[in-house]
Amino acid sequence: MIQHVSSDDFLCGLIEHNLIVPVGVDGAFARCANFEDVLNRVDCLATDFARGDRLEVLTFPPVINREVLEKVGYFHAFPHLCGSIYSFFGQEHEAREVCDRIREGDAWDELLGMTAVALNPAACYPLYPLMTGTLPEAGRSVTMLNWVFRHEPSPEPTRMQSFRVREFVSLGTAQQVLNWRELWLERGVLFMNSLGLDSKLDAAADPFFGSGADSLMASQKARKLKFELSVPVISNDRPTALCSFNFHQAFFGMTFDIRTPDGKIANSACVGFGLERIVMALFRTHGFNANNWPKTLRSRLWPHTNGAARL
Repeated sequence: MIQHVSSDDFLCGLIEHNLIVPVGVDGAFARCANFEDVLNRVDCLATDFARGDRLEVLTFPPVINREVLEKVGYFHAFPHLCGSIYSFFGQEHEAREVCDRIREGDAWDELLGMTAVALNPAACYPLYPLMTGTLPEAGRSVTMLNWVFRHEPSPEPTRMQSFRVREFVSLGTAQQVLNWRELWLERGVLFMNSLGLDSKLDAAADPFFGSGADSLMASQKARKLKFELSVPVISNDRPTALCSFNFHQAFFGMTFDIRTPDGKIANSACVGFGLERIVMALFRTHGFNANNWPKTLRSRLWPHTNGAARL
């Protein structure tokens, strides 16, 4: 059990040990080489749990077609989290006005227009439009490492506006993807144990917006559509969610016309590992100097250096 530490103290510890550098905006920071080294090794370990799976690998940019978010109802369910991208579409005289307003400290946002892209709010969202059509008999499984954006600025270091998620997605029949998610629930617990992290698995819910949010969250929990693995980082009473395991039922299959070989609408599920949060949990649990971490953990992360970290 970790001792309570304020988010300010933990943030200061990450900075003082040259792991992150603030950039002047809450929820955003630069990652230093030592932080990135651990993150990349954690990502490799998570991916190793899928060794033997027939995984397709895709890489997406940090932006997504805005029409995809409109189609899945993201702006209806999570308007407080979205990050639409605006740009300048005007002529030279309008560009001069933008510069003049900036120089005078006046607002200039009204001189911009909405672009066709938004910041990607969920690692798996760019995938589903590409899956339209008929799936193979065994379904499809895909992995990706994506940047994700959520507009929830906070000085609490684990609540970031932009972060990376190692995502695994399964598409197929309801039974296929439920069996797949059950397998990953077991893998997730084993993964956390292998890192020496004291995790807890619970039914969870997404942060829906508006007057119906409470009922939506209660329904999601009751139907066990979402699970999270949480680890104490800031406190024991309010552990931080590091991994999520989601069963979408036929939502994306219906939205993007994804079908099983018998012509029925496909189901889908996804598993996401929040890499920055996992790294922070490691530094919080085992200390800011990785060379002092348990030998078994160092051997897993740095197997070719006799467990010597690069810190």
